[in-house]
This record gives sequence, C-alpha cells and structure tokens, in this order.
Amino acid sequence: MHSHETHSQNFSIIVQLILVLPFLISFFSYIIAVILSNQHKKQWPYIRLLFWILGHICAIVTLMGPLAELTHVNFSAHMIGHLLLGMLAPLLIALAAPMTLLLRSIPVEMARHISCILRNSFFSFVRNPIIASILNVGGLWLLYTTPLYNLMHESPFLFILIHIHIFLAGYLFTVAFIYIDPTPHQLSYVFRSSVLLVALTAHSILSKYIYAYPPNHVSTQQAEQGAMIMYYGGDAVEIVLVYLLFYQWFKSTRSSIFPKGITTS
Repeated sequence: MHSHETHSQNFSIIVQLILVLPFLISFFSYIIAVILSNQHKKQWPYIRLLFWILGHICAIVTLMGPLAELTHVNFSAHMIGHLLLGMLAPLLIALAAPMTLLLRSIPVEMARHISCILRNSFFSFVRNPIIASILNVGGLWLLYTTPLYNLMHESPFLFILIHIHIFLAGYLFTVAFIYIDPTPHQLSYVFRSSVLLVALTAHSILSKYIYAYPPNHVSTQQAEQGAMIMYYGGDAVEIVLVYLLFYQWFKSTRSSIFPKGITTS
C-alpha cells in the first residue's frame, strides 16, 4: 500500500511538472522580451508586466502544490482551480498583451511573417466568438455532464489534456471578445456583446445544473459548494470581461463622434 501511494504521489508530481513547465517557460520568455524591447523602444508598461505575473501565479498555483493536490479529492477546490486556470489567468495574461510584446521584440521580417500567420483562416475561425464559446463553455458542459470528469482523475494523459484545454479555451474565449493584441478581421461590438451574453448565460445555467445534478462520485454537499463557487466566482470575472468590452465599445464610439482634435469641453 505504501509503495502504491508513493508511486501515485511521484506520478502526480510528474503530471504537475508537465503542466507547469510551459507556464514557467512563457513567464521567463516574457520577462526577457520586456528587457530586450526596453533597450530599443519605448518602455513596456509595468501594469502589463504585473498582469502577466499575476496570471501565471493563478495558473501555477492551480497546477502545482496544495491546491492542485486537493482538486483530486475536493470538488470545491476543483472549482476554485477552474476559476483560476480557465477564467482569471487567461484574462490577466490577455491583458498583458503578449503578442504585441512578441511582435515588437523580434526582427521586422519575422514579425511580418507571424502577422501573416495570425491572419490565417484557421485562427480567424477559432477566434470567432461563437466558436470560442463552444470550445470554452461547451467544453465545460461536456466535462461536468458526462463521465469525463471522473475519467480525468483516472487517466494522467486525459488530466493533462483537459487542463491544457481549459486554459487555452479560456484564453481564446477572452481574446475573442476583447481586443488587446493586434486582431485581424475584427468583429462588431454588437455581435460580440450578443454572443457573450449567450455564453455567460450558458455558464450560469451549467453552475445551476451542477447544483441540482452533481457529477458522478461527487457528494451533494460538495457539488452545491462547487456550483456556488462557479456561479458567484464566475460572475466576478465575467463582470470584468463585460466591463472591458463595453469600455472599448465606449472608446470607439467616442472616437467616432469626437474625431481627434475635437473635445467636449
């Protein structure tokens, strides 16, 4: 029994390291890019660096350490991890404008090549708010209303795959609605706002569904606690997302009404 527990613990550490490694690489890559960029161009905003640090902290504490261990046996802890990894970390990292930093930190020719790749029809497709919502919110419905949630804790490969999806889908969802980095083929605010309303409603309904119909092998008490964390915690992050979208909408409308050089005073 002791040997089996030791093996499981070691295996869990390996899984955590696999998940955390990409975040560690991106974390230090961003800092290096800031240093290189600041040597030749205008100083990179410190607030964006702060967003990057906080976003990575949110992701890493979810994937490694006490919270990561607790998510295997406690559904409430799992939901806290979902909020940090799938909602808050993607939002903070998106606000750090990593693609903007990358494009200004590399040679011009390489930046042009990357810009061409970003204009590819595939990226335009997955960045569409409808597709991004299906991948993000639809993926959560699939996770919590099928045996997938239990299978995830039995298969290390599936566990890694799903957590990668949770973060990437959350990031894609964020950048599909708020444009921080350069975004080819931008869609209207009316369209994005309408899709966001539907997506947030679907997320809210899922939390209520979990409250009433817990996933297999999750106790009623833990399901209720986890559902409330998902509902109220999700609302907090979603309010920020909605605020940013409407703030950008307001700025664009103001610019169209009051062209440069004209003030309301």
